Amino acid sequence: MTDVGETIIHIMLWGFVATGAQAAVLFGSQRLGYSRLSLPFLIGTMFTGERPAANAAGAVFYWLGGWLFAFIYYFLFSELGRTAWWIGALIGSLHGLVLLTTLAPLMPYLHPRMATEYEGPSYRRRLQPPGFLALHYGYRTPLTTLLAHALYGAILGAGMSLH
Repeated sequence: MTDVGETIIHIMLWGFVATGAQAAVLFGSQRLGYSRLSLPFLIGTMFTGERPAANAAGAVFYWLGGWLFAFIYYFLFSELGRTAWWIGALIGSLHGLVLLTTLAPLMPYLHPRMATEYEGPSYRRRLQPPGFLALHYGYRTPLTTLLAHALYGAILGAGMSLH
């Protein structure tokens, strides 16, 4: 039986790797013009309206969130009693689907700087709402988001072993 500290380090390591891969896919899809979605920017603008500070704060919270979700995935794998890349990819796809269908449409009501679907932008609320499936950020956004989340889960499923 392994040490709890060793398990935590293992989860954090694979969470870091998976978050990096997910960020690379999302950033790459944004730079290639497939999507305008930037999760770190959206997270950061919840705390500040200054773009450079929002990008920095959002990146920090994005990575912390990646670690938090790695622990959640570990507990899901533990409940299932096994890990595999394809199980992780399925969980990641479900995670991405929930983000796109539930959280994205709710963002305007949770985010202090985002306009709503029904009320246009104002001085304080200037960010465009993502809409259902985050389609307002590009018609390929759902695909790139699902792929990034499936990759995140696949890496965790492949890398994590139940201790």
